[in-house]
Amino acid sequence: MPAETLNCPMCGAAASTEATRCEHCGARLATVACPKCFGMMFVGEKFCSHCGARADRTEVADAKPEICPRCRVVMNAVVIGGSPLRECPRCEGIWADADALHQICEDQEKQSAVMGMAGPVVKPESQDVEDISTIHYIPCPVCGDLMNRVNFAHCSHVIVNVCGRHGTWFDRDELRRIVEFIQSGGLVEERAQEIADLERQKRELEGHAVAPCGMGSTYSPGDNYGLWRIGIAAAAIFLRILLRR
Repeated sequence: MPAETLNCPMCGAAASTEATRCEHCGARLATVACPKCFGMMFVGEKFCSHCGARADRTEVADAKPEICPRCRVVMNAVVIGGSPLRECPRCEGIWADADALHQICEDQEKQSAVMGMAGPVVKPESQDVEDISTIHYIPCPVCGDLMNRVNFAHCSHVIVNVCGRHGTWFDRDELRRIVEFIQSGGLVEERAQEIADLERQKRELEGHAVAPCGMGSTYSPGDNYGLWRIGIAAAAIFLRILLRR
């Protein structure tokens, strides 16, 4: 079906609801304004077309300038609901510092549990394998160090750019996709998988510890390295679980 046609609030030219910028005057037509799903909304809309929530977006004046890691222009400081974010006026990407993203994830998990929204995680349609030659690492807007590219929660199929000290960069519409992933129970599933992995590695660790005493054991000094490696991996998983609680 063809997209619905609206009008640019600046020049009155016709514009598709899928457009985020007017082709005639260049004015912004859509911004992230939904406090529930963080979806983009057409300027002037009162309710989100994705989830039906009422728009709640506030521009913050006189904020400390931060540069978009992709476009190298100053980002807008905004508050969506109660979440302080930075939005690039050119590429429409979103920067969320560590505290803001933690709160968003926590709020979405609580909302999902209360409303009973969690269910089987719907995996996205298959996509072409990303061409490694087109991958471009981008700098953290705060410290300038190149960020790591991470599959959010290891199973969301949304690749985000993360600075471990300062925050996460979401390209256009990626934050909404992450929120939908969390609401579908994605973090619960990922956490359960990590616990299962921890239990499996614990059993392997116990097996290595018992093996040298058993009849017909083939234990050798070289097994110490395998034991050490399993213990380190298990500790890392357990630490991640603790930090998310």
